[in-house]
Amino acid sequence: MRHLMIYLKKLHAFAGIKLYINLIGMSVISLIEGFGILMLVPMLGIIGIVEAGEIPVVSALFEPLQHLPGHINLPVVLGIFVAIIVVQAVLKRFQTKQNVGIQQGFMRSIRLEIYQGLLQANWSFFVRQRKSDFNHVMTQELARVGQGTMMSLSLSTTILFTVIQIGLAFWLSPQLTAAVLGCGLILAFFSRRFVKRAKTLGDQNSEISRSFMGGMTDHFNGIKDIKSNRLEEIHLAWFRNLCRRMEHNFNNFAAVQANSQFIYRTSSAVLIALFVYLSLETFHVPVEELLLVVIIFSRLWPRFMSLQSSWEQIVTTIPAFKSLLNLKREYELEQEMDIQIHTNIDNPIRIEQGIECRNVYFRYDREQPSYALQDINLRIPANSMTAVVGKSGAGKSTLIDLLIGLTQPERGQVLADGFPLTGSQAIAFRNTVSYVSQDPFLFHASIRENLMLVAPDATEEQLWQALAFSAADDFVKKLPNGLDTVLGDRGVRLSGGERQRVVLARAILRKPSVLVLDEATSALDIENEAKIQGAIERLKGQMTIIVIAHRLSTIRNADQVIVLEKGTVIQQGGYQQLSEEKRGTFSKLLEFQMQSATNRGGL
Repeated sequence: MRHLMIYLKKLHAFAGIKLYINLIGMSVISLIEGFGILMLVPMLGIIGIVEAGEIPVVSALFEPLQHLPGHINLPVVLGIFVAIIVVQAVLKRFQTKQNVGIQQGFMRSIRLEIYQGLLQANWSFFVRQRKSDFNHVMTQELARVGQGTMMSLSLSTTILFTVIQIGLAFWLSPQLTAAVLGCGLILAFFSRRFVKRAKTLGDQNSEISRSFMGGMTDHFNGIKDIKSNRLEEIHLAWFRNLCRRMEHNFNNFAAVQANSQFIYRTSSAVLIALFVYLSLETFHVPVEELLLVVIIFSRLWPRFMSLQSSWEQIVTTIPAFKSLLNLKREYELEQEMDIQIHTNIDNPIRIEQGIECRNVYFRYDREQPSYALQDINLRIPANSMTAVVGKSGAGKSTLIDLLIGLTQPERGQVLADGFPLTGSQAIAFRNTVSYVSQDPFLFHASIRENLMLVAPDATEEQLWQALAFSAADDFVKKLPNGLDTVLGDRGVRLSGGERQRVVLARAILRKPSVLVLDEATSALDIENEAKIQGAIERLKGQMTIIVIAHRLSTIRNADQVIVLEKGTVIQQGGYQQLSEEKRGTFSKLLEFQMQSATNRGGL
């Protein structure tokens, strides 16, 4: 329950005085609802419609009704009763609207808190997490937290109403009320097993829901592989099994609630029979008093059942509260320092001296002995072109993440113009970096919208200039809606080479100080690759360019080449210099690629 209390405190902090107004409204509604039923019988007794004895306070309150003319007394009594119910309904409507407003505003605040917290986490946090888990928390678990929080408020309303009704019942007949409450407490004690079972089912529901979200994300991300390799039946079998588990979980919870409600209903029948017997035979309660108590408890006992049902449902949401709090704890530990979501992209930092690594060591898991990068010492001069090469797994992309401030070294320093890339300095530095990955990402939006993400004030002319730079203007002009063509999920309506060119145009449109190309020409044909290589050549001297390249022929004009192997810099120098070191790794890589090109040409 500690997890639930944390969010109830958040709700209190969010709603403030509105929450108290809401609770007061609940009290007034419960009071009016209770007295509305209580007053009807004595009012009818006062005007002689039914036989009713003297009831303290209530009879005195409506004594003036005795002096009404006989032909209007019944309409007046019924009118008073209707007025009471109408007032209660008006207050109930206001309270319902207030409830919804508090609930939706609270959900919005929690949703924004989590999303902002995730955006503020550093890159290492995302490397270790499964992205579908974020979707699961932001959708399924967040909805359950909202449900559990508001059901707790609803439960407080039910408790408040029950307390008022019990007070009225005690006023009318303390002995009978105490007997009924005693039976209710005994029943609640034996109902604990239903609550425990509901909690277990809640844990299972969270696990199944997480599996469902993760599986669906993986399957639709890999739908092309599924279709091309005829894996439909395997994935359908997985989905069928998961659906059975979901069905089984919901059925079990329904069975728990049905069983607890069955016990309450059958026990209520026994209790009412016992109650009437004791009233007439043992306590000799007057019939009119018995009638009032029966009316009250006929409304009160369903509240007992509602309390049990609500508590079972709240307990099933506790795992969702745990999930949100665990995620919050994790991203707060990984939060970047002094982050500002809205950064100024109009005045990017200009690198004037260069970027440097000094004795850098880095590993993704500090509990493992092996390092992804170790003893890295290098310098990238400003406005130069540096190529990073090496075999797959050599640590090229990891090095880039360090150079642009996405990750922090475990030991050593990464500096830009002599300033360590840590905390707010790293964030400010990333504001001037444009990064183009091997797997380019485009949002499900138009080309125009994808480009203007980095330059909201860009003119039409500037958009086309960027597209022309990346050799993308020709194919964009041929699209049905040109710049306004919607690209589909991850840009699926474009080929791999077309996506790379649009992403490169977006990178250039940002006017960066540092341009990072992570094998950004790998999906291009020879003609378009040559065009982009020419464009990059024209950028030399205007910005710092860092290129990861597998095709070594594309980096002939690099100012320096850095060769990585097993996380260590093993060679560093000019292209021509390294190619002439016959025993060096670079010359071997170059020779292997030349042989491969020759063999392909022969074929």
